[in-house]
Amino acid sequence: MSRRIALSVAAGVVVLGGAGAFALAHAGEQSPGLAGSTARYAAPEGGRDGSLTFVTDVTASGGVKSVKVLAWPQNSALAEKKPTAGEMAAAEQAVCEPSGEDAARCTYTVPVTGADAEASPRGVWHVAVLATAKDGTTTLDTQAADFTVG
Repeated sequence: MSRRIALSVAAGVVVLGGAGAFALAHAGEQSPGLAGSTARYAAPEGGRDGSLTFVTDVTASGGVKSVKVLAWPQNSALAEKKPTAGEMAAAEQAVCEPSGEDAARCTYTVPVTGADAEASPRGVWHVAVLATAKDGTTTLDTQAADFTVG
């Protein structure tokens, strides 16, 4: 084998090895995934409180650290300027239960009083979600699910 071919092969091995290491490192830093997000709104009725329940399945290599949830009306200032990850950090946290390796089912439930319902804008609302993996990577979905306040 000539020296030129040997050097080319060696260089190719270094490049491919480096690309493989990069791919493995990058795979470990992928943002959390959200799936099956649903929101259910039940209005207060007959003196009983209603509720808002949001559920989502989150996957993150290395595990799920937290999921923050914010419901916002479509006809609001947030429609023009969606919530940011920084703003979502102050949102309320969902309760997450492991549902497999590197996966969790996260649920957020809040009671809705008659006064809450009366003061809330009517129409379509969106649920924004900030999922944070244990490695610090995040996913922000400003319209993960919708519901209607009638």
